[in-house]
Amino acid sequence: MRSGSRVWMIGIAAAIGFSSCLAPAMVAQGMGLAQTPPMGWNSWNHFACRVTAADVRSAADAIATNGMKDAGYVYVNIDDCWQGQRDKDGRIQANEKFGDMKALVDYIHSKGLKAGIYSSPGPQTCARYEGSYGHEEQDARQYADWGFDYLKYDWCSASRVYQPDQMQAVYTKMHDALAKTGRPIVYSLCQYGLYRVWAWGASVGGNLWRTTEDISDNYDRMSVIGFDQNGLEKSAGAGHWNDPDMLEVGNGRMNADENLTHMSLWCLLAAPLIAGNDLSKMNPYTLAVLTNKEVIAVDQDAKGIQGRRVAEEGPLEVWAKPLADGSVAVGLFNRGESQNPVSVNFSDLGVEGSARVRDLWNHKDRGELDGHYTAEVPRHGVVLVKVSR
Repeated sequence: MRSGSRVWMIGIAAAIGFSSCLAPAMVAQGMGLAQTPPMGWNSWNHFACRVTAADVRSAADAIATNGMKDAGYVYVNIDDCWQGQRDKDGRIQANEKFGDMKALVDYIHSKGLKAGIYSSPGPQTCARYEGSYGHEEQDARQYADWGFDYLKYDWCSASRVYQPDQMQAVYTKMHDALAKTGRPIVYSLCQYGLYRVWAWGASVGGNLWRTTEDISDNYDRMSVIGFDQNGLEKSAGAGHWNDPDMLEVGNGRMNADENLTHMSLWCLLAAPLIAGNDLSKMNPYTLAVLTNKEVIAVDQDAKGIQGRRVAEEGPLEVWAKPLADGSVAVGLFNRGESQNPVSVNFSDLGVEGSARVRDLWNHKDRGELDGHYTAEVPRHGVVLVKVSR
């Protein structure tokens, strides 16, 4: 430990005593969905209601050719504002910006990717397009007929027609409608963490559930959302994940260190990795952040454990996530306004004596170190390492 430096050590014994307890899960849609956190792209963060079929095709083209598909991104998800009117039989139609929805889904599938769509259990979506209220089975069948593989179901106007104590039944209703189609469709609950959804999301058939209000391309907002996930880890596991909302990496308002913090934290959280930027205009840095395979491997680890905070001192935090190979992914975070050194004691990770440390962002081994590891962490930054016996 360097004299005169602001160096701190994790001081929590048995800090990595993570529970493997999983919430009960419905299996009506079959086993195998979302066994690791879903990865893909969603139209909302960048395009919002400006999105068109051409934008979605462009995203599919980019994912298929720029390395994102190889890194694990497979879902191309259309968010709000695709809906048109219902026909005389009540079947939902796409609006003029999307036209032939089946052709669009077929195009996505032709790239070896999967397609996602969006609706609300209320009469209207958040953007006041047609919701699924009273048409749940009909809409589920239409999504399946079009070939969709993922549904984001956003509470929005449902509060106008349902009481809070009906929420679980409402989400179960759409789950059952999806299951009835016979098509495997990942089911994403979007209701902003209301009524402790992490405690019941799996029991209504959810494969993932939003635990927070909307994210924005802002460090303060992103960091509050991400770091507030601590304590929810018991609800996450294969097939059912806590969702702190989509990635803002590449949307331009966070700096390089802040983007690394965002991506590192989401991976430690075993969060869904749903990019939200314009993939057709990415710079090499953004693509490198989104496709770092060593970092993504932390998120997609087969053990399926959500990491948690193991120590904090003021703005400095250490998070850890046990991995299937017996190693531990460790994030050294600095939420402060100046650079600070942050350290981790290996014994607090269940590793006695020396350990190997690998820097995951820089793809560099830091050597075999005795007892602890210290790194200088920039303002709003992170050092993400893998500690192995």
